[in-house]
Amino acid sequence: MVNRNLIREFDVSEEDWTEALGELAPDDASWLGGQDVDVNQIVEGKIIRIDDEFVLVDVGYKSEGMIPRNEWEPEDPDQPEVGQVIRVLVEDVEDSTGWLDDRGMIVLSKRKAEKIEKWMKVMETVHEGDVVSGLVTRKIKGGLLVDIGVNVFLPASQVDIRRPHDIGEYIGKTIECMVLKIDEARRNIVVSRRSLIESQRAEKKAELLKKLEVGQSRKGIVKNIADFGAFVDLGGIDGLLHITDMSWGRINHPSEMVKIDDELEVMVLHIDYEKEKIALGLKQRQASPWENVAAKYPVGSAIKGTVVNVMSYGAFVKLEDGIEGLVHISEMSWTKRISHPSELVNIDDVIDVVVLRIDEQKQEISLGMKQTQSNPWEKVSDKYPTGSMVKGKVRNLTNYGAFIEIEEGIDGLLHVSDMSWTRKISHPSELVEKGQELECKVLSVDQERRRIALGLKQLDEDPWSTDIPNRYQQGQLVKGKVTKITNFGVFVGLEDGLEGLLHISELSDQKVENPQDVVNVGDDIEVKVLRVDTEERKIGLSRKRVEWAEEDEAAAEANGNGMSTAGATREPAMELKGGVGSADSGPLFKSASSSESDES
Repeated sequence: MVNRNLIREFDVSEEDWTEALGELAPDDASWLGGQDVDVNQIVEGKIIRIDDEFVLVDVGYKSEGMIPRNEWEPEDPDQPEVGQVIRVLVEDVEDSTGWLDDRGMIVLSKRKAEKIEKWMKVMETVHEGDVVSGLVTRKIKGGLLVDIGVNVFLPASQVDIRRPHDIGEYIGKTIECMVLKIDEARRNIVVSRRSLIESQRAEKKAELLKKLEVGQSRKGIVKNIADFGAFVDLGGIDGLLHITDMSWGRINHPSEMVKIDDELEVMVLHIDYEKEKIALGLKQRQASPWENVAAKYPVGSAIKGTVVNVMSYGAFVKLEDGIEGLVHISEMSWTKRISHPSELVNIDDVIDVVVLRIDEQKQEISLGMKQTQSNPWEKVSDKYPTGSMVKGKVRNLTNYGAFIEIEEGIDGLLHVSDMSWTRKISHPSELVEKGQELECKVLSVDQERRRIALGLKQLDEDPWSTDIPNRYQQGQLVKGKVTKITNFGVFVGLEDGLEGLLHISELSDQKVENPQDVVNVGDDIEVKVLRVDTEERKIGLSRKRVEWAEEDEAAAEANGNGMSTAGATREPAMELKGGVGSADSGPLFKSASSSESDES
């Protein structure tokens, strides 16, 4: 039986309970015994008359009692007959004020008497924890009614270990349950089929765990299927048959291999006695196809396979059932730039591959597609020898240069330093653009590293070897435009791409702290060429010497004291740094004093 709290737990209100089971009798328990005919007593009576609405019964009282005719169901084989002796419950009798029934008869109930007597019989034989058997008769709110002699309540959560989709499927079936609770006061019984199953399984599980050993073959029934595997009942305990242990071959879902209620013979792979978990295997009952795989597929051998899966990083190719290899995206083509393997292969394609590597321990095979064809890089040196002219399209730009596609999959690098003899290029986009057709010279070919160096400036002669020294000589006055100002001087553009350095010390006769105090970017200025360094490819310029007379400059160079022959006072000559290269290379020009000191 069940108490009120337990009923609430199973979501059945007292009204639903009363409606489902029916009212048995008033709370007064005087029907349990007694000689006199009184309210709530069960007595014997004889049927003396039957009409359409009532059955008249003599119970030995001063007046007869009546029972509603509808207490006998039409399909009930035991229909009332005159003279028949039946047991009834006395519901109402005459009191001090008169008859309770408007017909002057006591009120009887055959149905309630039967229910009470059935209840008494059940109470004599059934106790909490007992196993009972009964017919599922109805589905009510929260569960099922089971007839074990009286109707008892089977909550929906207690129907099975895994709650069925529709508990109504059990109606009309005879089931066994365990009595959870008996509430004698309310004459209610709650039973559980789940508890009985769990109890039986616990006994079988303990017994089975003692017998199970790793490596054993066992028969079991598939009870549930999930995305990751199937649960197999071994006869008291479930084991997990993982999807990876179902077949040596590839399967996408366990339902491809097994179905619920299938009987399988499986192998015990692992037993966790503490957690009572068992790992099962189906494929292990057969020899692994990976045995002697190196002998079947030696490295370097060419074979055919079927594409079974395509990922972003490569394609899996089945060589036989249970053996797959990976063609990495980098091993698909010598020359094509592949963003995704699906550009070359699709599932179910039969392709030629070459075995590159085998890891038997990890059961991995690396395959190659491009190895089935000749490597075009092996002929690059012959096709594009150093010094040859090639044409190509700018495929990509980086900070350090432009990649020129000479043919499909064969690129050459045009470095920024090889774009112009005279122009200082910070980014290749200053000279070329993506998609542009260019003619370049092959500077070098590294066949092993698959690199080709290209040059654009090498199409013309180096102007620093002849042209620039001829056009710009020491002492020459030239005009240019300020292109850049730094803290050490000013860069002056002399012609397209050719710049000279006007050091801060050569800006003015006066000491200059900031070049921007003297000139601005874009200013047109006249300067004197101090020196042309063809090795360093630099031109040193001076602005302050533009107005100097030749005698003053010669004296300044000779004396090193900054005094002109005319006696005009000038600042002491500094080291001439126009066109300074690296810090280690020293100044481009030196004053006369410094030259003399070096000679000494």
